[in-house]
Amino acid sequence: QVQLVESGGGLVQTGGSLTLSCVASKLTFSTTFSDYGMGWFRQAPGKEREFVAAIGRRGIMIRYVDSVKGRFTISRDHAKNMATLQMNSLKPEDTAVYYCAAHSDFVTLTSGQARYWGQGTQVTVSS
Repeated sequence: QVQLVESGGGLVQTGGSLTLSCVASKLTFSTTFSDYGMGWFRQAPGKEREFVAAIGRRGIMIRYVDSVKGRFTISRDHAKNMATLQMNSLKPEDTAVYYCAAHSDFVTLTSGQARYWGQGTQVTVSS
């Protein structure tokens, strides 16, 4: 059972930056961090959870939702078993709980059907 723990959320003013991190643990001897694509999703109050960004197992495939392109950057560090979401030029509409997700299949991951999810971290952007 892979465990995902997010950190880095907080309160920031419009135009500010935050960096979210997601560390994967409880990987078994037969699976490694490289076996999973990593993604970020968010859910604002009263709205459905939406896809934000994803990175493939080797870091080659990367996708973003249109609303964050040019502002957010997803990356992964295999030595630390960690995925990172760098968020710049934040807007009030970015306010949400951000969730980290992991799945071995990239398409399944980006569709929101990931097998593993973190507990979420709150991001609030004030106007």
